[in-house]
Amino acid sequence: MTYSGAEILVKTLISNNVKFIFGYPGGAVMPIYDSLFTYKKQIKHILTRHEQGSIHAAQGYARVTGKPGICLSTSGPGSSNLITGLADALIDSTPLLCITGQVSSKLLGTDAFQEIDIIDISIPVTKWNFQITKPDQIFEVISKGLNIATNGRPGPVLIDITKDAQNQEQVIIFPTKKHSFRRRDQIKHLKRKNLVNKKDLQKVIQTIKKARKPIIIIGQGVKLANAEKKLKKFAEKTNLPVASTLLGMGILKTNHNLNYGMLGMHGNYQNNILILKSDLIIAIGLRFDDRVIGNIKKIYPKTIIIHIDIDNYEINKRLKTTIYLLGNLKNNLNYLIKKFQPNSTDKYQSDKWLKKFNLLKKVESKYVKEKEFITQQIGITMPEVINYINLYKKNNCILVTDVGQHQMSASRYFNFTTLKSQITSGGLGTMGFALPAAIGAKIGAKRRQVICIVGDGGFQMTIQELGTIMQYEIPIKIIILNNNFLGMVKQWQDLFFKRRFSNTKIYNPNFTKISKAYNIKSKKVFIKDKLKQHLKKMLKSKSAFLLEILVEKEYNTLPMIPTEKSVSKICF
Repeated sequence: MTYSGAEILVKTLISNNVKFIFGYPGGAVMPIYDSLFTYKKQIKHILTRHEQGSIHAAQGYARVTGKPGICLSTSGPGSSNLITGLADALIDSTPLLCITGQVSSKLLGTDAFQEIDIIDISIPVTKWNFQITKPDQIFEVISKGLNIATNGRPGPVLIDITKDAQNQEQVIIFPTKKHSFRRRDQIKHLKRKNLVNKKDLQKVIQTIKKARKPIIIIGQGVKLANAEKKLKKFAEKTNLPVASTLLGMGILKTNHNLNYGMLGMHGNYQNNILILKSDLIIAIGLRFDDRVIGNIKKIYPKTIIIHIDIDNYEINKRLKTTIYLLGNLKNNLNYLIKKFQPNSTDKYQSDKWLKKFNLLKKVESKYVKEKEFITQQIGITMPEVINYINLYKKNNCILVTDVGQHQMSASRYFNFTTLKSQITSGGLGTMGFALPAAIGAKIGAKRRQVICIVGDGGFQMTIQELGTIMQYEIPIKIIILNNNFLGMVKQWQDLFFKRRFSNTKIYNPNFTKISKAYNIKSKKVFIKDKLKQHLKKMLKSKSAFLLEILVEKEYNTLPMIPTEKSVSKICF
């Protein structure tokens, strides 16, 4: 049959089981939007209020479903507004397919209205990109893009389609069965390597048995491989302490006896102290980010590093690896679980090592947690808010955070009880991420409770997405932790710049009135005795709800290890 390029595009997405598109229309994508109108029963378009909102919503959708998030924008400023989201998705390994409109192929390079070279601009922030100028390219390029976005280490793909390619007609026969982008005959070299290197895996087992002070560090790669249950079995069989990166939070339940919380700049005290004394680091699905490891020169020089990852680029990038395993985490962990046979000596040594973690965990509890939860301050602290959320949230809850002090407090104190329960901007640290990402998460997981925790600064970067929540009646719960400051920047100014608070104080609008203007229920809390009842009311609400909580201005998120400092410089 004969179809226009725009219709081929939409039918290709449908054949690949795409259910949602997040986007914003414009001149260079009007043919595509016209086709979306034809197929609106098969594929739903979510109209955001800004292209950055579209891509962050697509990220939230991808992170909670494991499927690629799809976003659509016009040319020029529409496509350039996606760049921050692309960079965020690349560094955090989020599968996206971003489709941008472009001027007609005859006008390329003429500085036509809303023309921009998005291909060259997006090269550093995409896993792959391509410009389509003919309709006969659309079916295979879109299918290939979906394949690249999801296979191996996931990441963002951008496809730019000229307007004439959208309008021109092409004879095409669609497959009778759904044309899955995972089909075996497509780009075989991008398929995950499912074979395990048994020789190296045996070395890993022997190394673990010889170690006296081993620690497991887990990252988001475990989530991306859907290997959370395998990781739990591996940790339990080896009886080793587990520390997590920011994006690895939620892989193990918070109350698991081997879960010692977060590692890094704002990580838990026991992890940051004992990783420097360990003789074996088993890193699973992470990239040794500077906020996780800090000053690598402080790592004990004789420490053995075992790195298990799917991306060869991450091996030996920051830390010299002793043994590395490339490929599918699930298969590697499954082999280790089957072949590792602990004995009484292994159990004795690991219990002895775990006692040190538990001892330092008590130290942190005494000097940090008790002061944050049992405070004599009149005002409300961020950990107090998270503590009350834990009391009333649902077990299937998804935590979506923005960037800053609230992000660290929430990650440290939130009670993770189920899989795929944490979404945040890790590597790029994108303020404004949380609100649209929460929208995408709720659309991807309709039956799960979604709580969006955001600061007063980051909230105002994408505040317009309240309009998206209103239009589609998306029942997310928004908590603004408002200290009338750019809190994390202020914290650095407090600790390292002699309290010279340069341009970090914010004069905020009335958030509750803005929320009500969007027909979203809202409430402001500034009295500690009222906090518990209002949080309970918000979390039980069946519709969208915004709760603004005025928190202490002088609060700092501790402990904290300044960048490139040793643990001797930990701030309490």
